[in-house]
Amino acid sequence: MNLAFVESPVQLLNTLEWAYAEGTPADELTVVVLSPTDPMSRGQLRRMAELARDEGFSVRWQEARGGAGAPLRTVRELGPMLRTAERIVIGDPFSRYVQLLLTLVGGRDLTVVDDGTATMEFVAQIARGEQLVRWHRRGGRRGPRELVLAPVTFAARKRLTPAPGRPVGVFTSMPVEAPPGVEVTANDYAWTRARFGPPRVTRGADMVGTSLVETGVVGAEQYLDAVEVLARTHGAARYFAHRRESPDKLHRLASVTGLEIVRPDLPLELIARRGPIGASVLSFPSTVVHTLPLALAGTGIKVAVCDIAPEWLKESASPRARGFLAVVTGTARDVHRLAAPA
Repeated sequence: MNLAFVESPVQLLNTLEWAYAEGTPADELTVVVLSPTDPMSRGQLRRMAELARDEGFSVRWQEARGGAGAPLRTVRELGPMLRTAERIVIGDPFSRYVQLLLTLVGGRDLTVVDDGTATMEFVAQIARGEQLVRWHRRGGRRGPRELVLAPVTFAARKRLTPAPGRPVGVFTSMPVEAPPGVEVTANDYAWTRARFGPPRVTRGADMVGTSLVETGVVGAEQYLDAVEVLARTHGAARYFAHRRESPDKLHRLASVTGLEIVRPDLPLELIARRGPIGASVLSFPSTVVHTLPLALAGTGIKVAVCDIAPEWLKESASPRARGFLAVVTGTARDVHRLAAPA
């Protein structure tokens, strides 16, 4: 039996893509959803879980964050499944929850499925032997929580580092340079293209939102100004919000730009493939500049990425933010580059 742990809609989508690419029968994969707390993520995960069940997969919804005793209860309930699974599939190696579960899986086969730009950072950090830290987080002194969880993080990093006879698989659409022992399989969104579309293409452009403001990387005013200029320049009508974007920011965007704000109920790769979708899709540096060209292959839809100007970055942003965003943009294939609006 294969056992997958996911915490976001994109991770669940790419678990289905992995199963399709590997030829894994539906009755040989159980997906455990470690449910997040924010409503948008939960809603999209519910819809993705329905799709997975429609495909014949077993999906277990785990309220992993439902109170102080939830983590221990979750570990206790999942223990028997962890002990019998032949392969463990995870969507977020940076997750403290997943890291805790990894301490229980021993030498079983391990595969990391695509979680977008986080996958790029994960592979790079494993190759350099670094501590696992999300790219937008600042370094420095660790707080009490990090100190308590340090042994778990250390054990998880050791388990995620390939060793003789114990390779680590990575299933991704992102450009990564794998170190020895990491086996990379390309995710070309074959399941998405086989299952949905081709979409109906509309005139004009659609925009894709990001959570760069919410993660403290880009200033809110600079972001709103850039969206307004891009929408006006390219005739965009709709703005597909990221699930982590705040309602207040989206309300301001609608007021300033006149864009129709769309809260997707599924990952954008599926929304775009089902359509309708604009002839051009505009985005800032994010996962979709790598995934949408694959999901929309053969449709003639143009994907464009707008650079992040250095002056948009907040002083509190991680020192790595500028370089990492440049790599996300620079390595994207089959996209058009747009200069940052003045």
